[in-house]
Amino acid sequence: MEELVFIWDWAAFAVRWLHVITAIAWIGSSFYFIALDLGLRKAPGLPVGAHGEEWQVHGGGFYHIRKYLVAPEDMPDHLTWFKWESYSTWLSGAALLAIVYWAGGELYLIDQTKAELELWQGIVISALSLTIGWIIYDMLCKSPLGERPTVLMVLLFALLVVMGWGYNEIFTGRATMLHLGAFTATIMTANVFFIIMPNQRIVVKDLQEGRKPDPKYGKIAKLRSTHNNYLTLPVVFLMLSNHYPLAFASEYNWVIAALVFLMGVTIRHYFNTQHARAGNPTWTWLATALLFLGIVWLSMAPLQQDDLETSEARTLTGPQAVFAKAEGFEDVMAIVPGRCSMCHSREPFYDGIRRAPKGLLLETEADITLAARQIYLQAGVTPAMPPANVTFMEEEERQAIVKWYRAALKELPLSMAVR
Repeated sequence: MEELVFIWDWAAFAVRWLHVITAIAWIGSSFYFIALDLGLRKAPGLPVGAHGEEWQVHGGGFYHIRKYLVAPEDMPDHLTWFKWESYSTWLSGAALLAIVYWAGGELYLIDQTKAELELWQGIVISALSLTIGWIIYDMLCKSPLGERPTVLMVLLFALLVVMGWGYNEIFTGRATMLHLGAFTATIMTANVFFIIMPNQRIVVKDLQEGRKPDPKYGKIAKLRSTHNNYLTLPVVFLMLSNHYPLAFASEYNWVIAALVFLMGVTIRHYFNTQHARAGNPTWTWLATALLFLGIVWLSMAPLQQDDLETSEARTLTGPQAVFAKAEGFEDVMAIVPGRCSMCHSREPFYDGIRRAPKGLLLETEADITLAARQIYLQAGVTPAMPPANVTFMEEEERQAIVKWYRAALKELPLSMAVR
């Protein structure tokens, strides 16, 4: 049973690493091709159907790149498709969501002070909500609004704001930000899977069968690709937000997320304009700075420690009840608050700490039983916490934590051991 805890934690680490690697590949290729597309220039002697060309230097050599707006006259022998970066990023992200927010739902997903839901209900809402955005967005793109990209982007922004508010009405602050990022990333990957790639396959098939490709397919794919480009930076922020309670634990986290989406637009507009050699929109720097200052100001409002807010009077159920009854819990209750609550409390008193790191509270029985696995891994079997052992936790105390956790594991069903 104990080995399963280690395996599960390493599995989460491995999937997170995979997710970061694939995301770097996807974002890198997205940024590169948008910059390339905007930098294309007309030149004498371009082949029939070529929209423009670009000369680039990298890695000790020169690259001469041409783009055919619809398709070349003949199908090339070798064609590289850019799709697996997107698919692998989404699949690894979905796996990470399941590991952290579904398997660890009691700690990270459900906020009982907002909505009294069973864990399975929260998981169902989590899974189904990711598809809603794509369905609505796709309908808007296929409507006459598809010919009005600015209006379409405004409506997409409104949809993201509404979803952020809705998530915050049900989930913890941490889960709200993460799910809004996953919601957006799902739209982006669905654009690749359902629109961009199928349209490109139609063009390739037309070439192979000797037909002249319809330019509308390239136009549709270009619109979705541009949307993905503007959504990328906010998604990165939302994925990182779980490390910063000032972002996710604020009662205005959904407003902060909305401002982050606007920052993504201003930042990308600056770089896209630069790549297109269409000017130097320095106003975007001021706009971005003002948006960021607005985010900082909102984060200074009273934080809801909503992720982990608990009460001594709360009735402990499920795995929490098992940990509370396990041998050695009284010892742990004498150790953890004294060694950890100077930072991990509702009103931290350690110099320089104003909010509990990562929103993790370690004061009450409910707090400690809810965070049992984190305590075991970071203060029991490893000396990761307290940082630099600033509270001088003794080795005997760490062993007491290990003994308590292992005693509880013997009473837990296998399905609950990794939560």
